[in-house]
Amino acid sequence: MNLILFDDTRREHLLPLSFTRPIAEFRVGILTIREKWEKHLGVKASFLCEAYLQKKFPLVTSEENLLIAGTILPNIKLIEAVQKLKSGQALRYNDDLIAIACKSEISLDESDYDVQDYQGEIMRINNLWDIFSLNDKALRADFELLTKGRKSADISPDNKIMGNQFFAEEGAVAYHSIFNTTTGPIYLAKDSEVWEGSVIRGPFSLGEHSIVKLASKIYGATTVGPESRVGGEVNNSVIFGFSNKGHDGFLGNSVLGEWCNIGADSNNSNLKNNYADVKLWSYPKQGFESTGLQFCGLIMGDHSKCGINTMFNTGTVVGVSSNIFGSGFPRNFIPSFSWGGAQGITEYKLAKAAETAEKVMERRHVPFGETEQELLAHIYELSASFRQGG
Repeated sequence: MNLILFDDTRREHLLPLSFTRPIAEFRVGILTIREKWEKHLGVKASFLCEAYLQKKFPLVTSEENLLIAGTILPNIKLIEAVQKLKSGQALRYNDDLIAIACKSEISLDESDYDVQDYQGEIMRINNLWDIFSLNDKALRADFELLTKGRKSADISPDNKIMGNQFFAEEGAVAYHSIFNTTTGPIYLAKDSEVWEGSVIRGPFSLGEHSIVKLASKIYGATTVGPESRVGGEVNNSVIFGFSNKGHDGFLGNSVLGEWCNIGADSNNSNLKNNYADVKLWSYPKQGFESTGLQFCGLIMGDHSKCGINTMFNTGTVVGVSSNIFGSGFPRNFIPSFSWGGAQGITEYKLAKAAETAEKVMERRHVPFGETEQELLAHIYELSASFRQGG
């Protein structure tokens, strides 16, 4: 069947990261959710998502379609269940449709199908903090999927590797570093680099053409997506890709989207001084909600940046295309297209934000075309109310 990954009712809970992509393009573990399903099912996927995203992430339909909720991570039992679906049948989990087999007429209405309740366990991205909370389990599963029956490429013998869960793809380079895989697997993708003096404790994944800079300290479960730079101290964080945290400073229990940049010596808090559960901004509630977690750091949307020595408080959410700088702690919720910091925030004008985005993407040889311009413009309008009163 033709595979379609659809955004479900959790989308608004996953803003600002879902402002710029379908949920299935979230990276959790080594792979994005889309890449996981494609690898398991041996097919290419398209997306059913918000109308303004469909130009960049087009929907492809066929005479026979298999729809799967983009929040759901695959496992063997679930894969077997969805593969058994016949046209007109659907799977439900906790009152939500999670998989549908249908003809070319696409519908997400439960009443249109013969619905069966799925009885197995699933991993699902319900909230922003699930991305780093589930990263350990997802990274281990992806490591097994990608490396089963394969042999790691050789890396320099001057590295110290503890344990037997290390895998490097061809072209990966590392020198004079320590890799501890007794706590979880370590995966270095094609043409990635680990510079001298780094200490990495698994689970950890480094994406294609990404770099761990000199004398970095990284402990799991941490994922660095493709075309990224990371340095300093990083703990249990996910960087989707094309982003930089290249200098000293701490990033913990956090998620960075794409095209983000963390200035030198910037830090985030991931634990409150009173050890209370962390609250995080909720777009649907337009207020803060408890995560139920003691450890929760920074969530940063695509194209956002911070200057040197920026301090983010526990449970801070930064929207899309914001530029944060200055002394002191900025507020815990920073709307999209914001400019400033603790001393005050003004609007980051669309033209200026787009100009910066174009320059940043050029450095990775990715064109900033009409589609990207329209996408930013739409998010600028969508997020206007949060800048005015949020």
